[in-house]
Amino acid sequence: MKNIAIITKFLSTAAMVATVATLVSACSDDKPKAPAASAPVTTQEAIKKDHNPNPWDHSGETPVTENQKHKFEQQFADQCVKRETEHAGEGADSSQFNKPCACIAQYMAKNLTPQEAEKFLDEHENPHSLEIKYENAAFHCLQQQQPPHDPDFSRKQ
Repeated sequence: MKNIAIITKFLSTAAMVATVATLVSACSDDKPKAPAASAPVTTQEAIKKDHNPNPWDHSGETPVTENQKHKFEQQFADQCVKRETEHAGEGADSSQFNKPCACIAQYMAKNLTPQEAEKFLDEHENPHSLEIKYENAAFHCLQQQQPPHDPDFSRKQ
């Protein structure tokens, strides 16, 4: 007997819930639907448009201009000479650092991305990618010489 009463209550509750759910989902707003202005965008097209499958591919970006590269080379070489002169101590001649620092700056400017140029020239920051390029350029330019001191790539607080 108890089982029949429980089953009856359960079925009546389930029927009420189903009825309410049907009524709520069948209700619609009074506003007419606006016609689509353009063709609907599929999920695949949206993914292609918003997501670059290869984040290392910079071929679609605007390249760094020669003027920006030249400014980068000058500023980076000046920083390098200043840093090396300070680390060498008194009596050091800055002219001995001009050639290696210019080589490093020129080597780094070859593969400079627009984001790196903006960070370095406009925001006066050194992104991690520039640190990697610096180490590679220093190795390339100074294989037979004493490498210069690393620039301070730590974040300023």
